Amino acid sequence: QLQLVESGGGLVQPGGSLRLSCAAAGITLDYYHIGWFRQAPGKEREGVAYISSSDGSTFYADSVKGRFTISRENAKSSVTLQMNSLKPEDTAVYYCAAGYPGDWPPFEYEYDYWGQGTQVTVSS
Repeated sequence: QLQLVESGGGLVQPGGSLRLSCAAAGITLDYYHIGWFRQAPGKEREGVAYISSSDGSTFYADSVKGRFTISRENAKSSVTLQMNSLKPEDTAVYYCAAGYPGDWPPFEYEYDYWGQGTQVTVSS
């Protein structure tokens, strides 16, 4: 059973940056497609960024394109989400997920493993 752990959330002012990390103890994530999702209060969970296991292709939701970057840190066997120019509407619990989706961009239901989430709050 793959257990994912997110870290790096917190409180940041609008325009600021945060770096989230997703890792699995003792297991490399290199062979999994990884997705970052978020859920704001009262809203459905939405996908924000994805990275494939095969060729490193990435895909971003329009709402974060140009501001967020998903990447793999092979030395740490983790996947990071660099979030810049944060806005209050980015406030949400952020989750990472792993799996082998057959679609691109992947659908949420195609991910088999999920972390517990980390809170990101953008507020002045």
